[in-house]
Amino acid sequence: MARSIVHIAALIVGLAFVANARAEGLAPYEITGDGIADSLTGAPGDAARGRALVLARTTTCILCHSGPFPETRFQGDLAPDLTGAGNRWTVSQLRLRLVDASRFNPDTIMPSYYRADGLVRVGRNFTGRPILSAAEIEDIVTYLATLRD
Repeated sequence: MARSIVHIAALIVGLAFVANARAEGLAPYEITGDGIADSLTGAPGDAARGRALVLARTTTCILCHSGPFPETRFQGDLAPDLTGAGNRWTVSQLRLRLVDASRFNPDTIMPSYYRADGLVRVGRNFTGRPILSAAEIEDIVTYLATLRD
């Protein structure tokens, strides 16, 4: 019995090490107040790529959000409309909402798009890795910041 507990403990420690090793590929960032001030890539994103990502049904925004996308049918209605997102949130706040929305609301259904550890109900394709890359986060932030009323 004691030997089994030691093996289980070693397994847990090993799994934690693997999870941390996988997460090491994430760009470091600092949360200041209610946002992440600095770009995850050190460069501004591309708004055109960000718009394409927002409208991608496989992983991002349009599944739950609606917005100023008249050409896109069947927009989500589970989350706030993205119209005017650039007026409602700063670039820093938008970045943190994408990186880890649970910082604002621990019960949110919005995925943490740039986390790899401490998550539950993660799709097989995203186990141990973020849903979006740092560059994709920056592209989406840049696009959402352009959405003004």
